[in-house]
Amino acid sequence: LVKMVFKVWLMLLLPLVGCIHVPPLSCHGPGVRLSLRGGGCITEAELMGPKSNIVQSIASKVGRNLHRQDDHPLQIIKTWINQYFLDKYKAKDGSCMFTTFDDLSPIVTKAMCFDDLLTPEDHPSRSRQDTYYVDDDRLLRSHMTAHQTTLMREGHRAFLCTGDVYRRDAIDSCHYPCFHQMDGVRIFSWEELGVDCHEKAEEIVLSDLKNALAGMIEVVFGKVEMKWTESYFPFTHPSLELEIFFNGKWLEVLGCGVMRKEILRNGQLVQHSGWAFGLGLERLAMILFQIPDIRLFWSTDKRFTSQFQGVLSSGRKNVVFAPFSKYPICYKDVSLWHPPVMHDNDVMEIIREVVGDSAEDVEVIDAFVHPKTGRSSKCYRISYRSMERTLTNEEVDAKQKEVCDMLVSKLGVELR
Repeated sequence: LVKMVFKVWLMLLLPLVGCIHVPPLSCHGPGVRLSLRGGGCITEAELMGPKSNIVQSIASKVGRNLHRQDDHPLQIIKTWINQYFLDKYKAKDGSCMFTTFDDLSPIVTKAMCFDDLLTPEDHPSRSRQDTYYVDDDRLLRSHMTAHQTTLMREGHRAFLCTGDVYRRDAIDSCHYPCFHQMDGVRIFSWEELGVDCHEKAEEIVLSDLKNALAGMIEVVFGKVEMKWTESYFPFTHPSLELEIFFNGKWLEVLGCGVMRKEILRNGQLVQHSGWAFGLGLERLAMILFQIPDIRLFWSTDKRFTSQFQGVLSSGRKNVVFAPFSKYPICYKDVSLWHPPVMHDNDVMEIIREVVGDSAEDVEVIDAFVHPKTGRSSKCYRISYRSMERTLTNEEVDAKQKEVCDMLVSKLGVELR
């Protein structure tokens, strides 16, 4: 549930004069090239300080900003959604009601990411097993909702946010430790709704939300059958998931709901109600363009990137990714005795750090506790496959040995 709750929240962006927050110039120095809101940059060394659990493979992703790269699938989806909201919601003077952000710093505080959003102190999402911490108080945001109360306190009442988010996770075709989310928020005063309490506003706000999101989905996927299902999210109540019938299957595409009044109060808003939604850009792009592996979004191979060139300028929405090759897969197992407290995410992190994107999948194929000694054992199967070339047996064997050595030195396991 924790994984599902936080992966559905995400926001929107589009370069439209007069309607968009203009980012500062990027700074280019050694290590990380990260534009922070208001200027300045941060280095990989600062991200990987003595109190950090951020590894080099994660630090290298900070500042890549796939959602801002021209003709990238994520930028295409973002642009369509932003344009829809900017066109649909106009003030009486013709100006845009929504403000869009895509340059907000991914480094946020615990208060922004958790406290302001009513996350309990003992919630698993706060753990270093799930979240990347820069130090005791700062972290790489695990969802774009982390900016919600800050933007409300700054006076924004309708906004869309897009950005990269970070979470320690499994290794497979649908999960990656850095992905991209969009969040959307619209807030109403009780006066404009003609009500005198939050409860009376709920039905009006929910109706406006459904109308807005139905139109947004049609812009991205065309006319499709939709259905709303009740759900649970920490940030909204009531909460809904939106599913669409696409390519012969029902697929969940976003989560949404009426904002909890406690969160509005944390944003210094009283006598207001509003709606919020969140979605994953990779998920929508994988569904729409039929991209089979999340690792492809990070590829600079022209056989991938060229397939999406000109999509925005031409208005085409029927682009289907054409696989350029399927290289052979190589399986390697590692069996080990592990300490009483060891998280699978610790193992995944080491494999990613050593193997990089050549690790296509990792699964636990065996786990048992020795009946006499009480020692715990697991066997992990690593699927090696590059998206761009054939891996040799020699290099796979070398990487497997490096993985095993790091598991022993970092986690204190004993190989079997």
